[in-house]
Amino acid sequence: MLWVLVGALALGLIFGPNLWVKYTLKRYAKNRADLPGTGGEFANHLVKRFELNEVKVEAAKEGQDHFDFVQHRVRLSPSVLAGRSLTAVAVAAHEVGHAIAHETQQPISRLSSRYLPLAHGIHRLTAGLLVGWPVISAILHLPYAVPLHAAVVGLSGLLAVFVQVAILPEEWDASFKKALPILTQGNYIPQQDLPKVKRILTACAMTYVAAALMRILFVWRWFKR
Repeated sequence: MLWVLVGALALGLIFGPNLWVKYTLKRYAKNRADLPGTGGEFANHLVKRFELNEVKVEAAKEGQDHFDFVQHRVRLSPSVLAGRSLTAVAVAAHEVGHAIAHETQQPISRLSSRYLPLAHGIHRLTAGLLVGWPVISAILHLPYAVPLHAAVVGLSGLLAVFVQVAILPEEWDASFKKALPILTQGNYIPQQDLPKVKRILTACAMTYVAAALMRILFVWRWFKR
Protein backbone atom coordinates (compact mmCIF):
# COMPACT_ATOMS: atom_id res chain seq x y z
CA MET A 1 0.00 0.00 0.00
CA LEU A 2 2.84 2.36 0.88
CA TRP A 3 4.54 1.78 -2.48
CA VAL A 4 1.27 2.49 -4.27
CA LEU A 5 0.96 5.82 -2.44
CA VAL A 6 4.59 6.68 -3.14
CA GLY A 7 4.12 5.82 -6.82
CA ALA A 8 0.96 7.90 -7.05
CA LEU A 9 2.72 10.83 -5.40
CA ALA A 10 5.69 10.54 -7.77
CA LEU A 11 3.41 10.47 -10.82
CA GLY A 12 1.53 13.46 -9.46
CA LEU A 13 4.77 15.42 -9.04
CA ILE A 14 5.79 14.56 -12.61
CA PHE A 15 2.45 14.85 -14.38
CA GLY A 16 0.95 17.67 -12.31
CA PRO A 17 3.12 20.65 -13.34
CA ASN A 18 3.03 19.75 -17.03
CA LEU A 19 -0.74 19.24 -17.09
CA TRP A 20 -1.31 22.49 -15.18
CA VAL A 21 0.95 24.47 -17.55
CA LYS A 22 -0.83 23.12 -20.64
CA TYR A 23 -4.28 23.57 -19.12
CA THR A 24 -3.59 27.16 -18.06
CA LEU A 25 -2.16 28.26 -21.41
CA LYS A 26 -5.03 26.63 -23.31
CA ARG A 27 -7.70 27.92 -20.92
CA TYR A 28 -6.97 31.56 -21.73
CA ALA A 29 -6.12 31.11 -25.43
CA LYS A 30 -9.54 32.19 -26.70
CA ASN A 31 -9.36 35.25 -28.98
CA ARG A 32 -10.88 38.43 -27.57
CA ALA A 33 -11.98 41.48 -29.49
CA ASP A 34 -11.27 43.82 -26.53
CA LEU A 35 -7.49 43.27 -26.67
CA PRO A 36 -5.55 45.83 -28.73
CA GLY A 37 -3.62 43.40 -30.91
CA THR A 38 -2.10 39.96 -31.47
CA GLY A 39 0.79 38.49 -29.54
CA GLY A 40 3.11 39.10 -32.48
CA GLU A 41 2.04 42.72 -32.81
CA PHE A 42 2.49 43.21 -29.08
CA ALA A 43 5.97 41.67 -29.17
CA ASN A 44 7.03 43.94 -32.03
CA HIS A 45 5.60 46.93 -30.18
CA LEU A 46 7.61 46.08 -27.06
CA VAL A 47 10.80 45.52 -29.06
CA LYS A 48 10.46 49.06 -30.45
CA ARG A 49 9.36 50.56 -27.12
CA PHE A 50 12.41 49.21 -25.27
CA GLU A 51 14.74 49.91 -28.22
CA LEU A 52 15.90 46.33 -28.58
CA ASN A 53 17.46 47.15 -31.93
CA GLU A 54 19.04 43.76 -32.64
CA VAL A 55 15.97 41.76 -31.68
CA LYS A 56 13.56 40.39 -34.27
CA VAL A 57 10.25 38.59 -33.78
CA GLU A 58 9.86 35.34 -35.70
CA ALA A 59 7.55 32.32 -35.89
CA ALA A 60 8.37 29.11 -34.03
CA LYS A 61 6.82 25.67 -33.98
CA GLU A 62 3.69 25.41 -31.87
CA GLY A 63 4.53 25.20 -28.18
CA GLN A 64 8.18 26.24 -28.64
CA ASP A 65 8.01 29.90 -27.66
CA HIS A 66 11.42 31.13 -26.55
CA PHE A 67 14.01 33.90 -26.78
CA ASP A 68 17.17 32.90 -28.65
CA PHE A 69 19.86 34.93 -26.89
CA VAL A 70 22.50 33.89 -29.44
CA GLN A 71 20.62 35.06 -32.53
CA HIS A 72 18.61 37.78 -30.72
CA ARG A 73 15.26 36.36 -31.82
CA VAL A 74 11.93 36.27 -30.01
CA ARG A 75 10.30 33.15 -31.45
CA LEU A 76 6.56 32.68 -30.94
CA SER A 77 4.11 29.87 -31.72
CA PRO A 78 1.62 30.53 -34.54
CA SER A 79 -1.18 30.64 -31.95
CA VAL A 80 0.74 33.31 -30.01
CA LEU A 81 2.02 35.23 -33.03
CA ALA A 82 -1.44 35.54 -34.61
CA GLY A 83 -3.59 35.09 -31.51
CA ARG A 84 -5.47 37.92 -29.82
CA SER A 85 -5.87 36.29 -26.43
CA LEU A 86 -4.63 36.67 -22.86
CA THR A 87 -2.30 33.73 -23.39
CA ALA A 88 -0.88 35.21 -26.61
CA VAL A 89 -0.26 38.62 -25.06
CA ALA A 90 1.20 37.24 -21.81
CA VAL A 91 3.49 34.73 -23.55
CA ALA A 92 4.72 37.44 -25.92
CA ALA A 93 5.44 39.74 -22.96
CA HIS A 94 7.28 36.92 -21.14
CA GLU A 95 9.58 36.20 -24.09
CA VAL A 96 10.27 39.88 -24.68
CA GLY A 97 11.01 40.07 -20.95
CA HIS A 98 13.86 37.65 -21.57
CA ALA A 99 15.01 39.80 -24.48
CA ILE A 100 15.05 42.92 -22.28
CA ALA A 101 17.18 41.18 -19.64
CA HIS A 102 19.66 39.81 -22.17
CA GLU A 103 19.94 42.85 -24.43
CA THR A 104 20.54 45.15 -21.43
CA GLN A 105 22.98 42.58 -19.97
CA GLN A 106 21.25 42.26 -16.63
CA PRO A 107 22.95 39.81 -14.22
CA ILE A 108 19.82 37.60 -14.07
CA SER A 109 20.21 36.83 -17.79
CA ARG A 110 23.48 35.00 -17.15
CA LEU A 111 21.60 32.04 -15.72
CA SER A 112 20.27 30.84 -19.07
CA SER A 113 23.46 31.62 -20.99
CA ARG A 114 25.36 29.61 -18.37
CA TYR A 115 22.98 26.72 -17.74
CA LEU A 116 20.74 26.37 -20.81
CA PRO A 117 23.49 24.94 -23.06
CA LEU A 118 24.23 22.52 -20.21
CA ALA A 119 20.55 21.52 -20.06
CA HIS A 120 20.52 20.85 -23.82
CA GLY A 121 23.75 18.87 -23.50
CA ILE A 122 22.35 16.72 -20.69
CA HIS A 123 19.20 16.11 -22.72
CA ARG A 124 21.28 14.86 -25.66
CA LEU A 125 23.41 12.78 -23.30
CA THR A 126 20.33 11.21 -21.73
CA ALA A 127 18.89 10.37 -25.16
CA GLY A 128 22.22 8.87 -26.21
CA LEU A 129 22.53 6.77 -23.05
CA LEU A 130 18.95 5.63 -23.37
CA VAL A 131 19.52 4.11 -26.81
CA GLY A 132 23.26 3.51 -26.87
CA TRP A 133 24.01 1.97 -23.48
CA PRO A 134 24.14 -1.64 -24.78
CA VAL A 135 26.72 -0.54 -27.38
CA ILE A 136 28.70 1.33 -24.72
CA SER A 137 28.63 -1.78 -22.53
CA ALA A 138 29.94 -3.90 -25.40
CA ILE A 139 32.75 -1.46 -26.21
CA LEU A 140 33.83 -1.21 -22.57
CA HIS A 141 33.31 -4.96 -22.03
CA LEU A 142 30.82 -4.34 -19.25
CA PRO A 143 27.98 -6.77 -18.57
CA TYR A 144 24.70 -5.19 -19.60
CA ALA A 145 22.42 -4.67 -16.61
CA VAL A 146 19.01 -3.06 -16.98
CA PRO A 147 19.03 -1.60 -13.41
CA LEU A 148 22.41 0.07 -14.01
CA HIS A 149 21.24 1.38 -17.38
CA ALA A 150 18.08 2.75 -15.80
CA ALA A 151 20.01 4.32 -12.91
CA VAL A 152 22.48 6.13 -15.19
CA VAL A 153 19.76 7.44 -17.51
CA GLY A 154 17.51 8.35 -14.57
CA LEU A 155 20.26 10.31 -12.85
CA SER A 156 20.94 12.17 -16.10
CA GLY A 157 17.24 13.04 -16.31
CA LEU A 158 17.19 14.27 -12.70
CA LEU A 159 20.26 16.40 -13.36
CA ALA A 160 18.42 18.00 -16.30
CA VAL A 161 15.55 18.87 -13.94
CA PHE A 162 17.96 20.45 -11.43
CA VAL A 163 19.55 22.52 -14.21
CA GLN A 164 16.11 23.79 -15.26
CA VAL A 165 15.35 24.64 -11.62
CA ALA A 166 18.60 26.63 -11.54
CA ILE A 167 17.28 28.72 -14.46
CA LEU A 168 13.89 29.22 -12.78
CA PRO A 169 14.80 32.62 -11.21
CA GLU A 170 15.37 34.02 -14.71
CA GLU A 171 12.01 32.64 -15.86
CA TRP A 172 10.38 34.25 -12.82
CA ASP A 173 12.11 37.53 -13.60
CA ALA A 174 10.81 37.48 -17.20
CA SER A 175 7.26 36.85 -15.97
CA PHE A 176 6.93 39.00 -12.86
CA LYS A 177 9.63 41.67 -13.03
CA LYS A 178 9.34 42.32 -16.75
CA ALA A 179 6.08 41.09 -18.30
CA LEU A 180 3.64 41.77 -15.44
CA PRO A 181 4.71 45.42 -14.87
CA ILE A 182 4.56 46.01 -18.64
CA LEU A 183 1.05 44.56 -18.87
CA THR A 184 -0.30 46.39 -15.82
CA GLN A 185 1.35 49.80 -16.19
CA GLY A 186 0.60 50.04 -19.89
CA ASN A 187 -3.08 49.18 -19.52
CA TYR A 188 -2.69 46.52 -22.19
CA ILE A 189 -5.18 44.23 -20.47
CA PRO A 190 -8.38 44.92 -18.48
CA GLN A 191 -7.79 45.21 -14.74
CA GLN A 192 -10.18 42.34 -13.98
CA ASP A 193 -8.01 39.98 -16.05
CA LEU A 194 -4.89 40.45 -13.92
CA PRO A 195 -5.40 37.26 -11.85
CA LYS A 196 -5.69 35.26 -15.08
CA VAL A 197 -2.55 36.87 -16.51
CA LYS A 198 -0.63 36.03 -13.33
CA ARG A 199 -1.60 32.38 -13.76
CA ILE A 200 -0.44 32.44 -17.38
CA LEU A 201 2.86 34.05 -16.44
CA THR A 202 3.39 31.44 -13.72
CA ALA A 203 2.79 28.75 -16.33
CA CYS A 204 5.32 30.43 -18.64
CA ALA A 205 7.92 30.40 -15.87
CA MET A 206 7.31 26.71 -15.10
CA THR A 207 7.26 25.44 -18.70
CA TYR A 208 10.84 24.13 -18.86
CA VAL A 209 10.79 22.54 -15.42
CA ALA A 210 7.54 20.76 -16.29
CA ALA A 211 9.01 19.54 -19.59
CA ALA A 212 12.12 18.22 -17.84
CA LEU A 213 9.96 16.30 -15.35
CA MET A 214 8.03 14.72 -18.23
CA ARG A 215 11.28 13.42 -19.71
CA ILE A 216 11.81 11.39 -16.54
CA LEU A 217 8.42 9.78 -17.08
CA PHE A 218 9.40 8.99 -20.68
CA VAL A 219 12.54 7.25 -19.44
CA TRP A 220 10.49 5.18 -16.97
CA ARG A 221 8.03 4.13 -19.69
CA TRP A 222 10.90 3.23 -22.03
CA PHE A 223 12.32 0.76 -19.51
CA LYS A 224 8.90 -0.77 -18.90
CA ARG A 225 8.56 -1.83 -22.54
